[in-house]
Amino acid sequence: MLRFVLKRILIALPTLLIVSILVFGLQKLLPGDPVLALAGEERDPETLARLRELYRLNDPIWMQYLHWLGDVLKGDLGMSLRTNQPVLVLIAEKLPVTLQLATMSMIFAMVIGIPAGILAATRKNSWIDWICNVVALSGLSIPNFWLGIMLILLVSVNLGWLPASGYESFFVDPVRSLQTMLMPSFVLGTALAATLMRHTRSAMLGVLSSDYIRTARAKGLPGRVVVLGHAFRNAVLPVITLSALLFGELIGGAVLTEQIFTIPGFGKLTVDAVFNRDYAVVQGIVLCIAAGFLVMNLIADILYAVFNPRLRTEL
Repeated sequence: MLRFVLKRILIALPTLLIVSILVFGLQKLLPGDPVLALAGEERDPETLARLRELYRLNDPIWMQYLHWLGDVLKGDLGMSLRTNQPVLVLIAEKLPVTLQLATMSMIFAMVIGIPAGILAATRKNSWIDWICNVVALSGLSIPNFWLGIMLILLVSVNLGWLPASGYESFFVDPVRSLQTMLMPSFVLGTALAATLMRHTRSAMLGVLSSDYIRTARAKGLPGRVVVLGHAFRNAVLPVITLSALLFGELIGGAVLTEQIFTIPGFGKLTVDAVFNRDYAVVQGIVLCIAAGFLVMNLIADILYAVFNPRLRTEL
């Protein structure tokens, strides 16, 4: 297993290198000059020249990239052009917020989507299957921002059950933190639950028609043992891959939901950095998201071995 993990890490390193080249190169194509935005109204030539020299913007692009990559390898993602804070500090402040939101959203998605997919597959072409498919299509069709606004109006404004917006750290006030995260997590989780439900149903239908499932039923095994112990154990592999990718997507793609519920996470940090031409922050965020996807894929590969003994012997 250790050899397998090390091999996957070695494969991931060139991927991160390619991502860093693309991010650094494509960002230079964006319109606008960060130095002009940083200098403010007093844009005298001497100040602009000093800022360009300070941030090495006069060097060739390839040299700028090598300087930046060398600093990254040392654990230095650079300084924010707007706040003059280390990018690593900004990411360390915002990442736990988005990780909490992503984790709670995935819990909602898996608790709703996977059981619904199993139920729909075992009751194929029944009214239960029909209801599950309708709910899944509704979850995929309803925009997150609209559902978030409707929940705020119903749950917060009319019923007063949960706070409409804001965020409290889990380590400061766990109860308040969970209250502020419930609605945005549900909004994100319902869309993911619909996707998980459809994939779980498809995977289960393929496994339930297998010969070994018919053999297990012919032996008189209870239906729950056949479905959960035999069918789902094999159908769960593509669901694991999808869940890992969806979790990585949540880390980098919860921008609208964070804006609606005023959550100071990765989404707000990304939007502010893009609008302010804060290149170092954008580069650090994208690298962090790419690393997150690679880590989740590694976890998915390890879980394959847990659920499939045949893969365990090959590792």
